[in-house]
Amino acid sequence: MTDELISKKDLLDLTGISYGQLYRWKRKNLIPEEWFIRKSSYTGQETFFPKQQMLTRIDKILNMKDGLSLDELADVFSPTLGEVEMSAEQLMDRNIVSFPSLELVREAGREQPMYALEQIMMLYVLEKLLLSGDITRQEGSLLIDVMSEHYYRFANRASELLLIRKMGVPTFMLTGSGSELYFDQGVKVVLRLPLGTYMEELKLKLDKGENGHGRTSFEK
Repeated sequence: MTDELISKKDLLDLTGISYGQLYRWKRKNLIPEEWFIRKSSYTGQETFFPKQQMLTRIDKILNMKDGLSLDELADVFSPTLGEVEMSAEQLMDRNIVSFPSLELVREAGREQPMYALEQIMMLYVLEKLLLSGDITRQEGSLLIDVMSEHYYRFANRASELLLIRKMGVPTFMLTGSGSELYFDQGVKVVLRLPLGTYMEELKLKLDKGENGHGRTSFEK
C-alpha cells in the first residue's frame, strides 16, 4: 500500500533541481518532513521519496514560484485549516461545488448556512469525485459522513482518503499520509487519495480576491 519510491539522486536527475533547492524547500515547509524517507542501501543510508507525490509537488513549486513567494507557497501547501466561512451561493459562484453535490449534502442532513474550510474541503472532494465518475451518489453519501465526522482530526497533518470495497460493499476511511494498511484478501482498495493535493487546489481557488486578483491570507 506504499507509494513507489524514488532515490534522492534519481529525483534530482529527473527534475533538474539542485540539492540546495530541495533542502531550501524542505526548510520552508514546501515539502513535508515525512516525505524524506531514510532507508538502508548497499552504500549505507540513503534518502528516498514517494515518487508521484514528489514529482507533482516539485512541478507545482516550479510553476508557481514566479508568482508567489516561498512563504506564500508554504501557506498553500500547508494542511493547516484557516478561519474561512462561505455560503453555498458563494461556493457555487467560485465553481467549488455544484447544486447536485449540495443537494446530496442536504439529503445526508449535513447542510449548513455557512461552511467552514474543513466542510468546504469535503464539498470540494465530493464534487471532484462525483464529476470524475470515481464514486456513485451512494458512495458520495458515505464520503460526506466520514469527512464531516472525522476530517477535523487531521487539521494539522497530512491525510489520505481511501475507498475500499468488500463483497461489493463500499467503505471510506481517513488515515494519516504514508500509513501502512493491511486488509484481508476480500478487500479491494478502489481509491487512495492524498487530501493535501485537494487542499492545495482549494486554497488557490479560495485565495483569490473578490475582484479576481490579490491574495487573502488564511488565519492560523
